[in-house]
Amino acid sequence: MGAVYDFEEEKLIVGVIYSDKELLDRALDMLVKDFGEWDAVSEEFSFSAEFSDYYDEELGGEGLRRIYSFKKTVDPSRQAEIKERTNEIEITLSVDGKRHVNLDPGFINHGRLLLATTKKAGFRIPLERGIYTEMTLYYARGGWHKLPWTYRDYQSERVQKFITKVRHDYLLERRKKEKEKCELLKKKV
Repeated sequence: MGAVYDFEEEKLIVGVIYSDKELLDRALDMLVKDFGEWDAVSEEFSFSAEFSDYYDEELGGEGLRRIYSFKKTVDPSRQAEIKERTNEIEITLSVDGKRHVNLDPGFINHGRLLLATTKKAGFRIPLERGIYTEMTLYYARGGWHKLPWTYRDYQSERVQKFITKVRHDYLLERRKKEKEKCELLKKKV
């Protein structure tokens, strides 16, 4: 019989699509209040021009994309709770019933990127209260690999370069924590 352990904390990221910088700043203020400071941000690019104008009408303009990585690691079992909170932020910043900021939380660990969603599909895994998760990318043999459902922006070199940096930072922090844990154990002996 296998032993049951707590999940290892992972790197929280939030993908943001927005058209209004002021609303982005307000969303970031709320995210920082809930999840702590962010430690990395991708370059801004036009989601609309490079991938799809799907969000433009709802956002009230061209959809711009950034991805934020948060400094403090998080228990991945909180994914549904975090998605519910990002949904609340989207509603708070809505204008005339239209979402003007799209927030998509995810988790990066050494071997994969998960994204939370409310959209049901056969490849998505139900978490709780109508929130699902999907493995969007997996890391093997020195690089990220897509799956049939991987969003086009997450397949792009630009995004994968950024999440590779986030993964690298996560692994450095993970090694540092393990070293500190070993030092504590040595002192106790």
